[in-house]
Amino acid sequence: MGTGAVMQPPEPPTRRPRWSRRRHRTLRGLGGTAVVLGAGAFLLPAQYGITAGLLAGLSAFLLAAALVVFVLVPGPGTLGTLLRSASLAGSVLVVTVLLVLSTRGQPLEWGWWAAAAGAAVWTASALWRGRRGGR
Repeated sequence: MGTGAVMQPPEPPTRRPRWSRRRHRTLRGLGGTAVVLGAGAFLLPAQYGITAGLLAGLSAFLLAAALVVFVLVPGPGTLGTLLRSASLAGSVLVVTVLLVLSTRGQPLEWGWWAAAAGAAVWTASALWRGRRGGR
């Protein structure tokens, strides 16, 4: 008490940048697609309804993934930030290698090989950019 130190008021929290029109349009499009295809799953005949239901589920999954990315990576440069993320690239590489190993002899094995090669290039690029200091 006797030191005379004055406590400084806390700094106001920094505001997150507003989301761009592109982000809003992406979320509205995915949400609308999930709703329309979900309704189509119940209203269309079986051969089309099942496909519509699966596509509605995919749209809902992509909506959730986009929301997570948009919240965790604020502001412009989202794609660049994700491309420099070595942990994300490494995770994708592990998953694609596991998919290659689990689809040995299957017709689409070549697709997983291509995805694994792309993930390996992405991982190497992210690690290289990380060592250069993010330039």
